[in-house]
Amino acid sequence: MSSLPPAKFFVNRGIVASRADMDHLLRPLLKQTVTYRYFRGRDMIAHGTGWVERIVLDQPDVSSYFTPLSICVNIDSFEHLEFETRPDQFIVYALVQGDERVVIEFAPTANREDNAASDQHQLEFDTSGFVQMELQGLDSEDTGTTGPDPTRHSNEDGASRDGHDPDEGGRPEHEGGPARGDGGSARDSAG
Repeated sequence: MSSLPPAKFFVNRGIVASRADMDHLLRPLLKQTVTYRYFRGRDMIAHGTGWVERIVLDQPDVSSYFTPLSICVNIDSFEHLEFETRPDQFIVYALVQGDERVVIEFAPTANREDNAASDQHQLEFDTSGFVQMELQGLDSEDTGTTGPDPTRHSNEDGASRDGHDPDEGGRPEHEGGPARGDGGSARDSAG
């Protein structure tokens, strides 16, 4: 009668070599912005911030890469994964292969760091090279008017150039037909 050893368990930190465990631990990084640091021995060789595009397993033809544009982690590229929970409850991951390691952390954001608010500032837009133009729209909709008639122009004393007094209310008669207010159609009055 052989008994299988109980499955391992980890609380807040650990080292896992199982590909399935590595996949489950790294899965929350998918589609997240992270910082990465690449170490060879004790020397930091490269670092950056990128977006985790893919986490792959059982695809030996896919490489792991870490760039500011995108990150792809192939679990088969690494011997084991070390993880530790930070005081702010986010996890620091270290993917290890020989004496090389890539340390991955969630990228800091304003709501995750207390001092981030002091580092942030509103973007300023330099308007010195631009001209402001205001387009005049329709008159107030609550009065039911649609603005001045663009075909009529008034002179300084208020009379229109077409000889019609704006205070009389109707339109002048046009040659070739009655005024619009007299039952004629717009085509009849266009003359």
